[in-house]
Amino acid sequence: MADMSGKTVIITGASRGIGESAARIFAQAGASVVLTARSTEAIAAIADEIGPQAMAIPCDVADYGQVAAMVSATVERFGAVDVLINNAGVVEPIAHLDQSVPDEWGQVIDINLKGVYHGMRAVMPVMERAGGGSILTISSGAAHGPVEAWSHYCASKAAVNMLTRCVDKEARDKGIRAIGLSPGTVATQMQREIKASGINPVSQLEWSDHIPPEWPARCLLWMCGAEADAWLGDEISLRDEDIRRKVGLV
Repeated sequence: MADMSGKTVIITGASRGIGESAARIFAQAGASVVLTARSTEAIAAIADEIGPQAMAIPCDVADYGQVAAMVSATVERFGAVDVLINNAGVVEPIAHLDQSVPDEWGQVIDINLKGVYHGMRAVMPVMERAGGGSILTISSGAAHGPVEAWSHYCASKAAVNMLTRCVDKEARDKGIRAIGLSPGTVATQMQREIKASGINPVSQLEWSDHIPPEWPARCLLWMCGAEADAWLGDEISLRDEDIRRKVGLV
């Protein structure tokens, strides 16, 4: 396991799933972790379990003011932001494009796309002043191919993939490492929502087909090391057996 002692990590969508697992794994590696989500009680309980190196900050990533305030509070408490993990995301409401509700469709864009932009925008000046940092963003196979009734999710993830490339283009020479992670299907609440929809082949997968959230969390930790530099500005797929071997998952 990589040594993250002395590092500070912000994790969005940290109330459950990949975000919660990442908070625990990065803390085990010695990092100070900031858990942020709209679920105030959930992140507070997880932070209490982790201990004094963890801080919970309620935050709606769709609101830039809240994100900027969260980053400022992180710097005030821990002195830096070394890693940002853009994990917050939603897939509901699942609907065919011709039946989608525009405001609901737009809300997914606000969280999945603008929420990632807000995190990047808030931490980049902090990282640049410090000489660098890592911005790791959860992507998806849906960024690269259409999925029935997921137009909002596919569009947002495709745009987020381009945001990672833009950060790399503009800030690699300032020490910022931007990488995406496409984890595949993960056994989280989002998969329960997908199954409930009964739409498209993803909803028909067996629960045993999904990987545990600890796997992408461990991969995110690995991505903070120099071995992942080959993927700067690009995306890592956890479906890749070679990547799984590098992370120690097989």
